[in-house]
Amino acid sequence: MKRELAQNEKTKLSRRSFLKGLSSIFLGAAVSGSSYSFLIERFWIETKTINLSFDRLPSVFSGTKIVQISDLHLGHFYSKKNLSDLVKRVNRLKPDILCFTGDLVEDGIEMLEECTPLLQKFRAPLGKFAIVGNHDFRSGQTSNVIDTLSKSGFNVLINKNAYVKKNGHKIYFAGLDDMMFGVPDIKKSLLGIPKENFTIMLAHEPDFADAVAKYPVDLQLSGHSHGGQIKIPFFGPIFTPDGAVNYFEGLKTIQGSNLRLYTNRGIGTTFLPFRFNCRPEITVFQIDCEQK
Repeated sequence: MKRELAQNEKTKLSRRSFLKGLSSIFLGAAVSGSSYSFLIERFWIETKTINLSFDRLPSVFSGTKIVQISDLHLGHFYSKKNLSDLVKRVNRLKPDILCFTGDLVEDGIEMLEECTPLLQKFRAPLGKFAIVGNHDFRSGQTSNVIDTLSKSGFNVLINKNAYVKKNGHKIYFAGLDDMMFGVPDIKKSLLGIPKENFTIMLAHEPDFADAVAKYPVDLQLSGHSHGGQIKIPFFGPIFTPDGAVNYFEGLKTIQGSNLRLYTNRGIGTTFLPFRFNCRPEITVFQIDCEQK
């Protein structure tokens, strides 16, 4: 009997030790994963190059480099030092055109004044274009966000458009108001653009592409989704926000149209300051005239 009790006790201890060890492994993995997501991946920016050809692009613009950044969320664990590093990184890419697709701030404007000199340092000789996002509205100070971007040399496109001219030829950039809190108007944003002209639409929420696809637009650049921000291997993002459910990451051609959409994963974070399997992104578009 004593021998059986001793054996049972050893078995219990063995199981207990196993479960304790297993718990330690899971706890260690969780802590390590959280540390990695907070301290490493959310600052580990990927520079992604996309080569695109368009039949409507004037040949004088072949080889033009367009850089897209999105979703900085200044103030939400994203500092002035982080922004300074980003500016240097983008400028080293030597973009011809720079596009910012919304959410400059998280939910406050405290950092705008001190960050304006840094935003002014972004260099793009053919033009800098921007729109606002849902978090810019949530700050309650959207006009201050727009003023900051304007003072920083960005042409802020809220339901309007502008063009870049080269050797007498033009390409147009149109911008939409935010889908969630603004009043986006596609017709107004395209007003005055000849239907045959090459046009790029900036729209914070990528799912708006289904509506934009009904108009003569060649490329839509969006953000908002953060790519899901936390993606489980073999499963995907655990959450994507409204407006980024259908198209949460990467290059897509909208069914039944010639519109191509690119959804950038953004630079900063929102809600939780973590990224996992979903690095922040700078996108470089090399655009060319499609050979006929």
